[in-house]
This record gives sequence, C-alpha cells and structure tokens, in this order.
Amino acid sequence: MNDKLIITISRQYGSGGRLIAKRVAEKLGINYYDKDLIRMAAKESGMSEKVFESMDEKPTNSLLYSLAMGAYAMDGQYVYWGDSTVPLTDKVYQIQTDLIKKLASEQGGVFVGRCADYVLRDYPNCLKVFVSDSHENRVNRITNEYGAETKKVDDLIIKTDKKRANYYSFHTNLTWGDCTNYDLCVRTGSFGMEGAADMIIDALELKLGRKVRP
Repeated sequence: MNDKLIITISRQYGSGGRLIAKRVAEKLGINYYDKDLIRMAAKESGMSEKVFESMDEKPTNSLLYSLAMGAYAMDGQYVYWGDSTVPLTDKVYQIQTDLIKKLASEQGGVFVGRCADYVLRDYPNCLKVFVSDSHENRVNRITNEYGAETKKVDDLIIKTDKKRANYYSFHTNLTWGDCTNYDLCVRTGSFGMEGAADMIIDALELKLGRKVRP
C-alpha cells in the first residue's frame, strides 16, 4: 500500500454527499472522482461511454444477465471479449473497479459511490464515509438545488436510494448504509456542508495519525 490520501463517500440521494466530497477534495488539494469515472473507464477499456452510463450505480437486470461477453451491440458497434462468459454488467463493474484501485494507488483522491468503500476496503489509508440527512432536508435540497419538481421528490428519493442499495448489495453482498461498513457516518443537517467536510478530514487525520491538511 501507499500513503496517498484516499476517501470514499457513499451517500443517500439528496444528502449533499457529492458536494461534501468536492469540498473535502478542495480542502486537501486532491482529486475528486464521480461521474468522470465513466469517461475514464470507457477510455481505459475502449468501450462506449454509453455502456458504462447505462449501468452506472444500477443493479443488473435479466436482459443484461442474458447477454454473454461474446459480443455486445451498442450504437452499431460490437465489443468482443474472446471466450469469456462473464455477463457484461460484471465486466463493466470489474473495469471500473480496476480503475478505482489504480487511481487510489497512484494518485489517491475522493471517490463518490460505485462501491468504492468495498473496492478499497483493504487500503489501510482509506477513510470510508457514509453521508445521510433527514427526509425533510433531502426534499428541500433536491427541490432547491437540483431543480426537481416537489411532487416527484419523494418517489425520486425512494427509487434512487433503492437503486444504489441494490447495486451495492449485488456487487458486495453487504448492506448499503450499514454503519459497520464505514469508518464514519455523517448527518449533513447536524453539521452543515462545511462542518461535515471538516469532520471527514479530522477523522482521516485521526485514522492516519498525522496531519493531512496542506
């Protein structure tokens, strides 16, 4: 292992976890990885970004399960994987997993979602965080900051959290949001965005036993 700074942020939808992750990365002067992992994984593998976008933090489905890795069509293109019989969804996850490990080892950074806490579970210098908030705060945040229609927010929260939980469970056999999977669980409404970011950095310093702020 190395001494790169590594933080994973798992988050409830609307909890502000993504914004907190960005703030932590800014404060520490390290890289922030979220949806750009899709572009990077696609470039690394030579596959279409649409393949990764279609499966991003989504559980597998029967259609994808039925597609073997012999060939896969996307926008008229075929991606061949030799004699492998691994489902495409598993191959995409493995490519993204390998990329996360590579980036963590070579550069470190703040990784949002995508089972990064599980992928990097054996990295002793990794702080694993889960960000949550009250339902009321999440509704307000999604409505005011994301521009979602108020009448659709409740359904959006339920569906998005369920999607993330199913994706996490499918790839890790663990329960998404279970506090035993993380080093730190932070409730945004109790500390605010800035306070939550500082708390995460404090926890990283305690875990590593050294100062990490620039």
